Formats: sequence, C-alpha cells, structure tokens
Amino acid sequence: MQYHVNGRLVPATEATVRVDDRGFRYGDAGFETCRAYGGTVFEWAAHRDRLVDTCETLGMGGAVPEDLRERVAATLDANELADAYVRVSVTRGVQTGKLTPDSEVDPTVVVVVKPLPRGGVDGEPVWDGPATVRTVERRRIPEASMPAAAKTHNYLDGILARLELRGTDADEALVRDVDGFVAEGATSNVFFVDDGVLRTPSLSGPILPGVTRRVVLDLAADLDVPVETGRYGVDAVRDADEAFLTNTTWEVRPVATVDGRAVGGGPVTDRLATAFDRRVERDHYPAE
Repeated sequence: MQYHVNGRLVPATEATVRVDDRGFRYGDAGFETCRAYGGTVFEWAAHRDRLVDTCETLGMGGAVPEDLRERVAATLDANELADAYVRVSVTRGVQTGKLTPDSEVDPTVVVVVKPLPRGGVDGEPVWDGPATVRTVERRRIPEASMPAAAKTHNYLDGILARLELRGTDADEALVRDVDGFVAEGATSNVFFVDDGVLRTPSLSGPILPGVTRRVVLDLAADLDVPVETGRYGVDAVRDADEAFLTNTTWEVRPVATVDGRAVGGGPVTDRLATAFDRRVERDHYPAE
C-alpha cells in the first residue's frame, strides 16, 4: 500500500509523522472518513466542507490544501482501488512544545486508503449483520466544552464508550448527553421509527452532523417519509418499531437489539437503505 503524506506518495511502512507534530501530541487535528465508490469519493464536497469547518474551529483556517481531492485520487490510483475506505487528516503540524499554538501553520496532511467492497445496488455491506447496541455510562462531551460539529483527532469519548462494551455482545455504544437524552453512537448517528415516523436526535444537542445522516434525511423527504428531530430518552429507541445507524462505512445499518431488547429493521429502514444504494449506483456506477 501507498499513502499520501505532505504532498507525496510513500510506502505505507514509511508513512510517518514527527513525534513533535501537534496532531500526535495533542490531538490538534481534523479528519474525515470518506468512502470511494467506483473511483470517486461519495459526497466529497460535504466531507471537505466539514474538514474546512473543523480546521477553522481549531483556529487554523486555510490548512486544508486546495488540491486535497487530487491527493485522494492519486492515492486511490496508486493502490489501484476503485472501492475504498479513505481517511484524510490535517494536523497543525510541527510546532514548539507548548499548549498555545503558533499563529503560523505548516500543516501535516495525510491520506490513507484501504479496500472496501463495492457499494450500490450490486454491493455488499461491510458489516456482518444488524448492529447489537448497548447503552453506556460514558456521556457525550457537552457543546459548551467541545463543538460537536468539529471532527478532531481527539476521539477519546468514543474510545471510552467502546471500551465499556468489552465483555458484551454489543458492537456499538448508545451514548447519551449529560442530561440523559440519546445523542449518537460512538461512531454513528441514530435513527428510529415509530408509527411510520422517522426520528433522530436534533443537531441542537451534542450531535455530529453526519454526512450520511444528512443524505438519509434528504432521501426520506424524497420518499415522503415523515421526519421528526428532537430529544429522546433511551426507552424511545428500545421500544421503537425499527431502528438503524448511519455512518460513512456502514451506510444504513439496521439495529438488531438495544440493551437486549429486540428492535430490528423494517419497511422504512429497507426503503431508505434501497434508496441509498440507488443513489450510490446512479452517482458512482453509471452504465456499468
């Protein structure tokens, strides 16, 4: 494998950053996880805009290079990958060992790729089956402490949530905010269905505005599926008619159980998953 580090392709075994890079020292960096279908990145503009916003939140506006898309394409081509996981990271780069960052930024920019199955109508899920979800005690960092929309290298809240799942059969954590309302999964947005209405936690809470989340809401509008956003307790998800999770790699993943209670997918989940596959097929595998 070859990765893209600071403007050049290098073998994966040589793809390194310095130990005094602020992304390593402090998690002072932004990243995006993307998915390439048929050689192009799904919703690239949305991912790039969110990365730019994250860097601006971190006080390093302008750190995202103008040719980032070309770097991603070069990395996919070098590894002969059309269908792939793509992770783009932008750190503040190497600076002196003090917490307050310098105003001048020479960013470290890294692109990592790895194979993923084909998507679309003829694709196959990257997950083994519907998700088993368990509520954890770890709470989502409040917006007043860390902007939820900033996708930074500091992912300790998600890691600590996943650590609570050790010794259980769960493969995703259901994380609440400090008031006890459902926020999201450790690496996913949460949706559930009651009486035909699609519900998901509102972005007024500490919720990452997921790219796939937004696409699913757009698809729901196209399909005339009623949508509600709000604040919900865990029981609302446990007792739902259907539930599913979304993220870039999982796409639309049904939930089998929540805290041991059977939930499962259903007709709304299936319609949205099918519509998502058709969207990918239309945009990334034309006239195959």
